[in-house]
Amino acid sequence: MAKNTYKAEDIKILEGLDAVRTRPGMYIGSTSVTGLHHILWEIVDNAIDEAANGFANKIIITLHKDGSASVEDNGRGIPTDIHSKAGVSGVQVVFTKLHAGGKFDSDNYSYSGGLHGVGASVTNALSEWLKVEVYKNNTTFAMNFHSFLDETTGKVRSGVPVAPLKDTKVKTKKKGTKVQFLPDKTVFETVEFSANTILKRIRELAFLNKGLEIKFIDERTEYTQTFMYEGGIIDYVKYLNESKTTLYTEPLYVAESKDNIFVELAIQHTDAYVDSVYSFVNNIPTHEGGMHETGFRSGLTRILNDFARDKNILKEKDENLLGEDFKEGLTAIISVKMQNVQFEGQTKTKLGNPEAKPAVEGITVNGLSLLMKDKKKVKTFETIIAKAMSAAKVRLAAKKAKEIARASKSIDSQNLVGKLASCSGRKAELNELFIVEGDSAGGNAKQARVRQFQAILPIRGKILNVEKKKLEQVLQNEEIRSIISALGTGIGSDFNLDSLKYHKVIILSDADVDGYHIRSLLLTFFFRYMKELINEGHVYIGMPPLYSVSKGKVKEYAYNDKELEKKIEKVGCGYEIKRYKGLGEMNADQLWETTMDPENRTLMRVTIEEAAEADRLITVLMGEEVSARKQYIFENANFNKEDTFKKIKKA
Repeated sequence: MAKNTYKAEDIKILEGLDAVRTRPGMYIGSTSVTGLHHILWEIVDNAIDEAANGFANKIIITLHKDGSASVEDNGRGIPTDIHSKAGVSGVQVVFTKLHAGGKFDSDNYSYSGGLHGVGASVTNALSEWLKVEVYKNNTTFAMNFHSFLDETTGKVRSGVPVAPLKDTKVKTKKKGTKVQFLPDKTVFETVEFSANTILKRIRELAFLNKGLEIKFIDERTEYTQTFMYEGGIIDYVKYLNESKTTLYTEPLYVAESKDNIFVELAIQHTDAYVDSVYSFVNNIPTHEGGMHETGFRSGLTRILNDFARDKNILKEKDENLLGEDFKEGLTAIISVKMQNVQFEGQTKTKLGNPEAKPAVEGITVNGLSLLMKDKKKVKTFETIIAKAMSAAKVRLAAKKAKEIARASKSIDSQNLVGKLASCSGRKAELNELFIVEGDSAGGNAKQARVRQFQAILPIRGKILNVEKKKLEQVLQNEEIRSIISALGTGIGSDFNLDSLKYHKVIILSDADVDGYHIRSLLLTFFFRYMKELINEGHVYIGMPPLYSVSKGKVKEYAYNDKELEKKIEKVGCGYEIKRYKGLGEMNADQLWETTMDPENRTLMRVTIEEAAEADRLITVLMGEEVSARKQYIFENANFNKEDTFKKIKKA
């Protein structure tokens, strides 16, 4: 019980890295598998910053058999001399002091992804031990840190130096830094690094840093892979478009600096009907866009309209083409490097610097105008204009169709009687929509739900595969129209998240091949036409159990084979097992108890941590190129990996 008195001595001062240990979520987001990889990225980002500023060209990331990870670069090496104010080596300052680093001004790093000076120290604080080796001046410096239980206070002291930095006198021609650490299993839900997660991110980093070699070694499985792209983001665009039909062979590339902002652009159009534009600032993905994307889109629209008029493709009587016309089928990478970055929100997903907009817009216009003077490129720009004009015709036709539809109240308020069982609550932030596979399961869900905040929308069979489908084709599909109407947000360019009627959109499908396919079709639709719904964390996967284990009045549910073994052991001899083939086999009470009750259910929140890679995989899995899909299936037997989603208990 809280005390009635509150005095100065009640204020706790957390010394050193204790603050990180006490509230790790404040520094790494969570202690889930995502947080585990976050402490690796903090060390990797330091190495990348060395490369991005021209001081390193090779990075080695290793997962060791003992569960530790190491990152080695051939950069300048962390300073080993004594810090005048701290009285200890630069290495010790970096790994033990929060908000200490060489990235707060532009003298040492022109561009940096790490702006808060907490990266290396946070990794140290959340590790059982950490070792640093610095190679410079033909010798090797070394320092070790560890966490231990302080018997005096009964609390864990984290990231404590074992001894001061030492010159080991081991001669070396190498230069740079190597950091190895073992995540603390008492902090994280899991301490097992995912090779797939790491490979996706370092491939992206290699694309964004032309000529940088990043080697990945997994000693656990004896797997090694090296990434290095001489073409940089040009190769990135080609990689994203591997399974798409491109309208011209070589991506257009622009690289230029303006007002101390360096901008790289690579663009290529495909025959797709949606765009795939991905932006980065100092190698950090900006999923929500920001000023740099705004500048790019306005610059692209302006210069392409100018070209169309200059070539008399657009006549004097014709209206300018819109930005949405030019973005149809567009694949683009925007990479910006700048100082004093201002990200909106702690997640660093939206660039807020207003000076980025005119800089990127000016570079886009200037760079593309120079390419337009190249006779070999004229055909490419004519192809882009032709694609945009085709998109404009479809847009105008769709606009007329929408006007007719609205006049007859066809989509936004279409009759959902018999389909949608709405909830009575009017607070969208509390409401949930279950999209349920099949009428039988839908009927049970309607009986099981709490009507005040849970709505049910049954869908019949498999919805349309929207990959490579025009908007008007998408809007003709009855099941998709029902989803759009139920959510209330609109679709595509008309999408408005503020109008969302349910802040949890939960996909419920059978735990079989058909169920997984339906889930994939729904996620493809959301990704292509309502991506913000996923970005803002509103889409979930409901997890129905696979088994029930019963004995007398005792009944336990298991969601996978591993959990089944534990439930059998818990129930004891004389048990009965039932394997649920579908949601329709459960009665309303069972469905509520296992899958819909917020107190007992397990939901998986769908996230897009590697948006560009997700885009590519959707094209591979849901597109028309069979050979690419077969190759992916051959290489990845297990589709339903938990690290694709963030599991949320009692959500």
